Amino acid sequence: MITRIYWTRNARRLYGRCRLAIHVSLFQVLIATPTFGQLQKTSELVDAPAAGLPSVTFGMSTALSGPAVDLGSNMRDGVLAALAGVNRSGGISGATFRLRALDDRYEPEKTVTNMRSLVEDTSVVAVIGNVGTPNAVAAIPIATAAKMPFYGAFTGAGVLRKTPPDHYVFNYRASYLEETAAMVTALVEHGKLKPEEIAFFTQRDAYGDAGFSGGITALKAHGLKNEEGITHVRYERNTVAVEKAVSDLVLLDPPPRAVIMVGAYLPCAAFIRLAHRSDLTSIFLNVSFVGSESLAKDLGAEGEGVIVTQTVPHYESSLPIARDYREAMHQLNPKLTLTFGSMEGYISTRFLLAALQKRKSPIHRESVISALETAGEVDLGLGEKLELSSTRHQASHRVWPTIIRAGKVVPFAWDELKRDGGRRE
Repeated sequence: MITRIYWTRNARRLYGRCRLAIHVSLFQVLIATPTFGQLQKTSELVDAPAAGLPSVTFGMSTALSGPAVDLGSNMRDGVLAALAGVNRSGGISGATFRLRALDDRYEPEKTVTNMRSLVEDTSVVAVIGNVGTPNAVAAIPIATAAKMPFYGAFTGAGVLRKTPPDHYVFNYRASYLEETAAMVTALVEHGKLKPEEIAFFTQRDAYGDAGFSGGITALKAHGLKNEEGITHVRYERNTVAVEKAVSDLVLLDPPPRAVIMVGAYLPCAAFIRLAHRSDLTSIFLNVSFVGSESLAKDLGAEGEGVIVTQTVPHYESSLPIARDYREAMHQLNPKLTLTFGSMEGYISTRFLLAALQKRKSPIHRESVISALETAGEVDLGLGEKLELSSTRHQASHRVWPTIIRAGKVVPFAWDELKRDGGRRE
């Protein structure tokens, strides 16, 4: 005779709590001494100018060591690939370009020190490609006070997107509001989820706040009446202390159908692994800053079905800009891995160089600002034109969805999302 056991709701929750306790104990052993891969040298990195030509220097403060090293090094590599390409073609206005990159380990306090060094260096005409929202919050007042252009930061936070725009701050990428709005719209319209069935897992700082605020705005546009009904769990920056966040979601009745994640790759991967081990079968969606390739590599088979929004097209696409990027990265170093982060650095820098090429005038801090504010439409082979002006300081508003399949990050169409799509059974 077969005996069937019927679980009550409370029994399920108790079972989940016990499983979580066991997995947390094991998980704490695994992450007690985290390794972040081989740390890169933290000294300044300068691209060699072409012989016989004067050089123009761009500055950067980014994570070249620590738990966010992949994000910083990818952005730096993309910027360098674009600069190396224009240097090979003879530069702009009789000058070639070099990059002075300083390591801040994704810590705002170190960003402050680096920014002061960069703005005091009279050879630096602009700060480009800085990584991180809390770092941008620390950097912008210093750049503004020094009348230094602050361009193409790797963040979608609203603090860089004021109306009217800050005279010294320019963005390439779509905002976190636009990324989370794309997620919410897809979950509601294609996945048929109710706003209250969506939870948030975010970093406890300006980055997480920006993503959560954008998500709430999008949910309200889709009928959310009371934001207090949305579950929001958090973790501390530069840690993988995600156990409480997972526990809080596991114990919800009912658990969330989807979790929008605003964090870096290590804690997001840790959260997803522990959630899976605790039988949390939500759809997991990440904003672009997570570092897609690093997330997929860290998760392995457990990354299947995880969604990541991007602010650039897939680097393996047939678009002209993707072909240019692949060739530029190969020219810079054939051993470099292609990533969405380095592609963003490449495209962002290509736009800046195109704006300077249009001006064809001596390059200094104020002329960089003038070049960007008069850039107008620029076609880089992206499938759509980018644009900056005196009233428009964000060049792109496009969001591309991707998904992890068989360990790789591949293109994804929102209409593929079903109510139970991406769930683990």
